[in-house]
Amino acid sequence: MKILLIHADFIEYQARKKAVKSAEDIENKDPVRVEEALVVFSSVEKKDEKAKDKVISNAVKEILNVNEQVKAKSIVVYPFVHLTHEPSSPAAALDVVKGIEEKLRKKGLNVKRSPFGWYKSFDIKCKGHPLAELSREITAEGAEEGEENVSEALKKEKELKSEWFILDPAGKRHSISLKDGKIAGFDFKDYPKLEKLTMYEMAKSREVKEQPPHIKLMQRLELVDYEEGSDPGHFRYFPKGKMIKSLLEDWVNQNMAAYGAMEVETPIMYDAEHPSLKDYLNRFPARQYAMQTPNKNVFLRFAACFGQFLMTHDASISYRNLPLRLYEMTRYSFRVEQRGELAGLRRLRAFTMPDCHAVCRDIPQAKEEMMRRVEVSKKIQKGLGLLDDLQLSVRLVRDFDKEHPEHLRELVKSWGRPALVEMWDKKFFYFVFKQEWNFVDALDKAACLTTDQIDVENAARYKLKYTDSDNTRKEPVILHLSPSGSIERVMYALLEKYHMESLKGSHPTFPLWLAPTQIRLCPLSEKFHKDVMKVAEELEKEGIRVDVDDRMESVGKKIRDAESEWVNMIAVLGDKELKSRKLAVRFRETSKVKDMTNKQVVDLVHKETSGYPNRPLPLPKLLTKRPVFYG
Repeated sequence: MKILLIHADFIEYQARKKAVKSAEDIENKDPVRVEEALVVFSSVEKKDEKAKDKVISNAVKEILNVNEQVKAKSIVVYPFVHLTHEPSSPAAALDVVKGIEEKLRKKGLNVKRSPFGWYKSFDIKCKGHPLAELSREITAEGAEEGEENVSEALKKEKELKSEWFILDPAGKRHSISLKDGKIAGFDFKDYPKLEKLTMYEMAKSREVKEQPPHIKLMQRLELVDYEEGSDPGHFRYFPKGKMIKSLLEDWVNQNMAAYGAMEVETPIMYDAEHPSLKDYLNRFPARQYAMQTPNKNVFLRFAACFGQFLMTHDASISYRNLPLRLYEMTRYSFRVEQRGELAGLRRLRAFTMPDCHAVCRDIPQAKEEMMRRVEVSKKIQKGLGLLDDLQLSVRLVRDFDKEHPEHLRELVKSWGRPALVEMWDKKFFYFVFKQEWNFVDALDKAACLTTDQIDVENAARYKLKYTDSDNTRKEPVILHLSPSGSIERVMYALLEKYHMESLKGSHPTFPLWLAPTQIRLCPLSEKFHKDVMKVAEELEKEGIRVDVDDRMESVGKKIRDAESEWVNMIAVLGDKELKSRKLAVRFRETSKVKDMTNKQVVDLVHKETSGYPNRPLPLPKLLTKRPVFYG
């Protein structure tokens, strides 16, 4: 059975003419209008006839799941044979849609069903939020075809019992609770973003009902867009977006190399029946893509853990090698995030994850190494311009805190601001301590960027050993670090941050090292094109991303267009500039104009981008040579 679910402001339909001989008899052909409805267009298929009751139950389960998220006032069951090319018999189809209607009514919902077997006219107004248009394939076996694999850890996560508190840098704990939609127990006056993070985590509301602002920005700036030819949560990157993504990867790679991590590469798919991997899958709170190859039942990785652990298992490791740091920029990792949680670059199904594991001698060495990694991560996030926007949260097991009470205090003290802490009564996952650096966006949703964990299980699971100083074989402790979070999520955080800054009246712009075009040259007229091209060549030789607006447009139009593209510097060149040998450079961030020589421009760019990676201009230098990728 196939269904199409539309969350609508209204639907209005009217029966016109019988489409099949077995059409239902109806007394009234007047138009029917239903406000604030979840409309379920339904096609019953031939294969459903053998298990109608199971199909009905699974369809109702899926409809209820979606309605729980969109909270429509009414459900409209609308028979719609055109969703399938293998329809069931009319009699079977009527039984199924009637069964769905009846079961939904028994759940206490207001349900309408349009007449079966009639040609109908209809008018519908879709709400247009991320959950407003959803399709499902219902089967007798599961709630839908291709139901995601869910780990035991993810199921048990709902059973977690924990204590929440705020820990300040002085080491004082403030017990907190959620009462009447507010957080009690701590004064958040000076920490509004921490309050929003706390509400987000304690309320555990993950679904997104509004489109995050970064989505329009990533599309309008021709950075990223949805790929409709793929699974939801997969994206296409236009040249400018790909360059930014690559530079972010370069920045993380550069800092991880300086930290001493050894870069490796591992496969993206693994054998789901491998004993160690199978066991780990059920200890990791993530949903997997599963598939059947000609040889094996496999899953797509959701992190680099599998490959790095298997690599470590086969290595000969001495205590002198510890901590052993392995690192991979995973292109890509995959998680089958729930549909209602997918939201642009914030939460997606295919992502680029920097993943660094440190094999440590014991817990004391792991704690020391984690604090070293904190400083590495701070440098990365500061370079991205996000460090001051992040909020620290920590999850740990009570027994670990009793044995190592200083570690949590040391971490929060080094952070310098209060942190949210969730303490579990017992260990549910493979880690006993986990820190997360969270970004809170324009919709008050939180997203984890940097994270690190102390893993006390996987050494035994993967049979990892090192030879100690007394020549005995021992199991290590493992740290799991993503120093920046997924690269896509970094892009999301930057765009959301710039959007929030623009609401305060500022002119958002990428830092110069990330800007696709660092300076745009705008000739006053066609006669200055050769002179502009000479300037562009001089700047290019210095590694500057420069382009030229050679269109037959007014200077005002060229400047406005450059502003809308967030070009950092816009330089006009005419007779005055040729005589003075200086460019009239307009800075987007301040809107100020300054006369600058070519050398001054070069010196400025080099100063602001010093220490950062560099890549060439991602598009043709002349604007007339460029295609339009979006809009």
